[in-house]
Amino acid sequence: MKLRLLVLALGLTTAGSALAEDLLQIYRVAVGQDAAVAAARATWLATQEKRVQGRSGLLPNVSLTANLTQTNYDTRIKSEPPLDTERSYHSQGFTLAATHPVYRMQNIVAYDQTKQQVAQADWVLGAAEQDLVMRVAQAYFDALLAGDSVSLAAAQKAAVSQQLAQAKRNFEVGTATITDTNEAQAKYDQIVALEIAAQNDLEIKYRALQSIIGRVPKSLSPLGPKLELRTPEPALMDSWVERAEKAGYSVRIAEATLEIAKLEIDRNRAGHYPTLDLVASYNDTRSSASSQSSFGSNSQTGQISLQLAIPLYAGGALSSKVREAAANQEKSRQDLEGARRGATLSARQAFLGVTNGIAQVKALQQALVSADTALSSSKVGMEVGVRTNVDVLNAQQQVFQVRRDLAAATYNYLMSLLRLKAAVGELREADLEQFNRYLAAG
Repeated sequence: MKLRLLVLALGLTTAGSALAEDLLQIYRVAVGQDAAVAAARATWLATQEKRVQGRSGLLPNVSLTANLTQTNYDTRIKSEPPLDTERSYHSQGFTLAATHPVYRMQNIVAYDQTKQQVAQADWVLGAAEQDLVMRVAQAYFDALLAGDSVSLAAAQKAAVSQQLAQAKRNFEVGTATITDTNEAQAKYDQIVALEIAAQNDLEIKYRALQSIIGRVPKSLSPLGPKLELRTPEPALMDSWVERAEKAGYSVRIAEATLEIAKLEIDRNRAGHYPTLDLVASYNDTRSSASSQSSFGSNSQTGQISLQLAIPLYAGGALSSKVREAAANQEKSRQDLEGARRGATLSARQAFLGVTNGIAQVKALQQALVSADTALSSSKVGMEVGVRTNVDVLNAQQQVFQVRRDLAAATYNYLMSLLRLKAAVGELREADLEQFNRYLAAG
């Protein structure tokens, strides 16, 4: 309960408060606190090492082995008299070996795969960062809308409370029936319930922001009067769809996955190819004696050779892996087609969300003017006796409902702009900076 009161106190603070945080501030906190982006960055760093690992298959492999051996030799010959021989000796040595792949097609293809994986990691990280922009903006505007709902519910409750008090006075003096009082009371009770629900929703929306930035946010700067309704540039849906099919993050990730799958077929087929390695070794062995001689020895051996290996039969495993890789390639191809269709749909929906959102916001702005006019007329009509208290209550409810619908339509319009940029892989922090100028404290 204490947390709810704190959240409400912060959420309903005016935009001029020193505690208010704007959209850009929330986003910059989220950049350093969001777990999903942190995990994506860690994955990106891990993937960078795959190129090093892939390149290692094309470079020499050098190893050094050494040994030190102590031997105690004790033997007895059965004779008359018996002959006992005891000898203790040691030996030591080392071997330096190097193998350089001259031709290993599997390693070459594997290195090409790592290049694709590194490129794909860039797209995956970019998608995660873009998703953070969307999540922060959505959570921010959801919190603003929830705050608007609380404010409107409180204002509506105050207005209905006045109507209820007036209905009670009119009944007491005999100028109205108990029906007006009962209807006003019912409307008041309904608004109280809606206000409680709005307060609960506000707390949930602040919790959603907390899950992104790691703390309960301060009060949020609301939208100011500087909002501009801008159509997309270019104003052609097909242009945005074409860009989404080529540059959307989901498409780029799927394209990289398909390339990796194609190379996987080549890598497994290369398992049938011969391999050629250049092998060099140097061995140095020193012994103080042996079981057969009491004399020590030193030996050094150096070798350089070309080793050719031709795979003949591996139990059918290589052919099976090729078929498996071919099936995975087909899956990747279908995933790419699905990603392109999804990008197309997202671009179309976002484009229509922007264009239709502009029309909806303008229509609701006009509807609000009409609702205010209707409310004023109802109040005047009740004073002259041609309208009832119920008519005024209904007109008040219409005004507050249109105000909430207008706020929701405005936030949806802004989110559609972001979704359109995200569909073509161009959503950046700069877009939030533009939105930040629309805030009352921006």
